[in-house]
Formats: sequence, structure tokens, C-alpha cells
Amino acid sequence: MNAPLMLQYSVQNRFLNYVTVDTQSNPDFKTTPSTQKQKDLGRILVKELLEIGLADAHLDEYGYVYATVDANTDKTVPVICFCAHMDTSPDCNGTNVKPIVHTNYQGQDLVLPDDPKVVLQMEDHQDLQHQIGNDIITASGTTLLGADNKAGVAAIVDACQQLINHPEIKHGTIKILFTPDEEIGRGVDKADMQKLGADFGYTIDGESAGTIENETFSADGAQLKIKGVGAHPGFANGKMQSAIKIAGRILTELPIKLSPEKTSAKEGFIHPVCISGHVEEAVIDFIIRDFEDEMLEKHAFIIRQVADEVLQDFPRASYSLKINRQYRNMKQILDQHQQVIDYGVEAIRRTGLTPRLRSIRGGTDGSRLSFMGLPCPNIFAGEHAFHSKQEWVSVQDMQKAVDTIVHLCQIWEEKS
Repeated sequence: MNAPLMLQYSVQNRFLNYVTVDTQSNPDFKTTPSTQKQKDLGRILVKELLEIGLADAHLDEYGYVYATVDANTDKTVPVICFCAHMDTSPDCNGTNVKPIVHTNYQGQDLVLPDDPKVVLQMEDHQDLQHQIGNDIITASGTTLLGADNKAGVAAIVDACQQLINHPEIKHGTIKILFTPDEEIGRGVDKADMQKLGADFGYTIDGESAGTIENETFSADGAQLKIKGVGAHPGFANGKMQSAIKIAGRILTELPIKLSPEKTSAKEGFIHPVCISGHVEEAVIDFIIRDFEDEMLEKHAFIIRQVADEVLQDFPRASYSLKINRQYRNMKQILDQHQQVIDYGVEAIRRTGLTPRLRSIRGGTDGSRLSFMGLPCPNIFAGEHAFHSKQEWVSVQDMQKAVDTIVHLCQIWEEKS
């Protein structure tokens, strides 16, 4: 087994700086990026990458950061991309993040000072049992932390620094891509694949140290639009057929066993995420998820079936269901490029960790990149409790992510 790299890290300081920049994306805005404040972090990253020595680092009009670590080998090596997203989730407050470093964690409850009701306990966060002696970073209790995915951003930037500082580490051309709007499903909408020019990639956006993920949900969006019949409520007897009440009935009749709160492992779900409307029209937006594409069609059929049954009691009302394709299980592509996974597993092993291959009950930029010609599994960044005030990451796990990236660069050169 190769010995772990002996590198001087700055990943903690980078991360602590990045999370103080508010980069929440907003699904209600159709621009790219959806929020201009995401570019604030992009400009910081470009400045750092230029200072490191990545001469082509730049931020484009859509909020994407591109950069290149030039090859230092005579071998012909596939071009490898490392990708992370700059935005944070709109599901939890991301303004005025105040990171706290809890040094030398010993298993105690972590009470977050700005809201003492927010407490991290090992019984709720089982991965904390592997963090004894490590340094845990949380927010202060009123915001998310932003480890998703600024832990990955910090790991990639620090890995670039290590490659520049250690020219004895041989590698091919390395491309860097930092994306906006991943959290709202638009992370690679405007990515310039020709400019990127990579053959294979890795997103650094995973959870527990040692994990590599080669499988995601396949995903569709569904919009159910219900047309009711309006009438003056004082004279509605026998006339009104309220779209709001029909929507409520449909939601009640959907199988509870197909809801996110009742599913796990490789079970898919139907999840209503938004409802709006009035008596004459109501709209329910759903996300549909499953690991098998054909199951998405079955889930959509269930929505139609329930709507048909409910509307039997409302004969003058009607509905329409629109299905929008979002992304597909990246395993369909990665199975054709096994070396991408094998090299990832070997890189993790070289850090001294035990590699674990996992499936994601969600999606990453890599899901879509894989279908855009860039096979792209997901490597851990140490993120935990995503999208919540209890979000945390350990400094040592981020350092292992840096090691993994550097080892990956070495392995691709060795195998070429």
C-alpha cells in the first residue's frame, strides 16, 4: 500500500473563508446564475487559483469558474476534471454563516451557541463516532454551514496547491470546474464542455470519508394542474368543485409508502414539493425519484391513477399531468468506464482509508455530466447533515479528500 501523502494543508482556512460568503441559489429566478452573489465566491476562487499559478483561471458570465493545472509528465494521460458546486441550498438560511471549529472532539454534545436548542448528538449523527480526536466545524445554530459543497471546493483548491508545490507528483492535465445552481438542479445547464475539454471527471460532493458513489437516483419532475369549477360561495350548492379541495384529496390518497419519509436504500418515492392555487385552478409540483428509469413511469402512473379516482367525485373538474425529465442514474454511463471507479477506489485506499462504494439517494452535477460525455462519479468531501442547521464537517476528512484528489492525479498518470 502506498504511504499517505505528507502535505502541508490549508484546506481548513480556505473552507472557513468560503462558508462566510452567502451563495444560496434561488429556484424562483431563471437567470444563470440564479443569484448574482454566487459570483462573489467565484471571484475569490479565481483570485486564489491565479495566485497558486493556474494562469487560465477565470469566471464566466454564467458564474462558472474554469481553471487548468498543466501536465508535468511526458506521458499521454486522459484529461481529468474535478468539480464542485459553489451554491448552497435554499432550504435553510445561508446568510451570515458563522463557522465554529470544535477542536479535539471527544464525543460530547455540540451545543450551537446562537440557538442552544440546536444540538449535535452522536446518537443522531452516527458518523461522529469516527471523529474522536478530530476537529469538527459547525455553523453557530441559525444557518446552514455550507459544507455542501464548499468542503469539496476547498479540497479541490488545496489539491491544486499541493500539485503545484510538489512537482515530483506526476500528473496529466487537470481541469477544475466550479458550478453555480447545483442545489436547484441547474448546475451544468451552461457548462461549456468544449472549453472544459476533459475526458473523465469526479465531483467532490459526498458524505463520509472513504466513500465513492457510482449510482444516483433517476429523476423526473411532475406538475399536476387541476381545473375546478368556481361559483359564489353563497350560491355554490351543486355548482362549485374546488380545485384546492381536489388537490388535497389527491395528496391524501397517494400511497404513504411511496413518500420520502417512508422509503430508504434503493426505494423510490413520489414527493409533493409545492402546492398553489385557488378554487378554479390548483397546481401541485412533485419530484419523482427511483434508481430504475422504468419505475419513474410507474410512479407517474400512480399520480394519474389517484387523480382519476378522485375526480370521479368531481365530474365537472379536470386535470393535466406534465412530466419533465431531470436527470438519470449515472451508473448507466459509469458501468461502461469501470476504470474511473477503480482508480477512485485505489486513490481512497492509498490515503489509508477503507473504500466504500455507495449509491446516492439524490443527484449530483456528475449525474448530468456523465450523460454529457464526462463520466463522473462522486467522491467524499466529508459533508454531513446537508441543508440543515446541524450541518457539519471534520477538518481531517477534508484533508483526506485532498489526499484522494492528489492520488487520483497520480494514478491516472501511472496507468497511462
